[in-house]
Amino acid sequence: MIRGLYTAAAGMLTQENRHDTAVQNLANVNTPGYKQVNSVSRSFPEMLITMLGGNSDAPVSTIGKLNTGVFAEEALSMYQQGVIKASSKPTDFALVSDMEMTDPATGQNITFDGSGKFVSANGDVIYKPEAFFTIEDQDGQTRYTKDGNFKVSTDGRLLTSTGYQVLDANNNPIVLTGPVDSFKVDEQGYVLDPATGARGQQIGVSVVGQPYQMVRDGEGVFRVDDPQGAGVRAFGGADRVEVRQNNIESSNVNASEVVVDMNTALRAYEANQKVIQFYDKSLDKAVNEVGRV
Repeated sequence: MIRGLYTAAAGMLTQENRHDTAVQNLANVNTPGYKQVNSVSRSFPEMLITMLGGNSDAPVSTIGKLNTGVFAEEALSMYQQGVIKASSKPTDFALVSDMEMTDPATGQNITFDGSGKFVSANGDVIYKPEAFFTIEDQDGQTRYTKDGNFKVSTDGRLLTSTGYQVLDANNNPIVLTGPVDSFKVDEQGYVLDPATGARGQQIGVSVVGQPYQMVRDGEGVFRVDDPQGAGVRAFGGADRVEVRQNNIESSNVNASEVVVDMNTALRAYEANQKVIQFYDKSLDKAVNEVGRV
C-alpha cells in the first residue's frame, strides 16, 4: 500500500513540473528568440518482486516486476527557428540558419527531425548545429542568445535587451560611431560605413555543433560549460547563416500544443491526487477501525 502512495506522489511532482514548463512556454509566446522547452519524464527502475517462505520445494518464487513511479528527468530546449518578422528598428536582428551535415555512413545530407536530431543506422545521435549571437554578460563571461532585439547605449555600445554587450567576431564590444538611423549591417554581419559602404566590425555569430549541451541562463541567454565538447566555433563564410537587419525572430512556441499539454498535466495531477486520497482513507480505516476490532 505504501508503495502506491509513493508512486502517486512521484506522479504528482512530475505533472507539476510538466505543468510549470508549459506555463513558462505560454508566458514567453511573444518573447523574441525564445525557444520552447519540453519536459522529459522517465520511469524509475523496475523492481523484481519475489515471495519468500513458500513451500519447501520452492522457498523463493518470482511474482513479477513492479514499476515504482515516474520522475521529471530533464527539460529540453527545442531549437527550431521561429518565424522571422520584419521590424522598423535598425537595431533589430535575426539569424536565419539552415546548417547542413553529411551522414558519414552514406555520404548524403542528413535529414533532421523536428527537434533537430538524427539517429544513424548504427545508433549514433547527430544534432543540427545552430547559430547564436555572441554576447558578454556583466561578469565578462561569454554567453549566447537568439534574441536580436538590440539597443544602443549612450556611449554607442550595442547591447541586448537585458543590457549585455554584443560582441564582434574578435570578442570585442561593438561600438557605433554614427547615428543609429544610419546603422547598416550586411548579410554577413559586417557593420557598413554609411558614407563609403566599407566594412567595419562584424557582429559575433557563434555556431554550436551540440546545442543540447547549452544551459539556459535566463532572459533568453544560454551558456556553454564545455565549449570544445559542444563544438562552439566562429561563424564562417561556408556556413548557411544569414544576418538580417530590421528583422526579429519570434518565439517558436506552439501555443495550441502548449495549452493541450498544460491541461493534460493538470488532469494527470488530479488523477494522482485522487489516488493519494484513496490511500489516505484506506490507511485511516486500517489504523482507526480495523485495528480497534
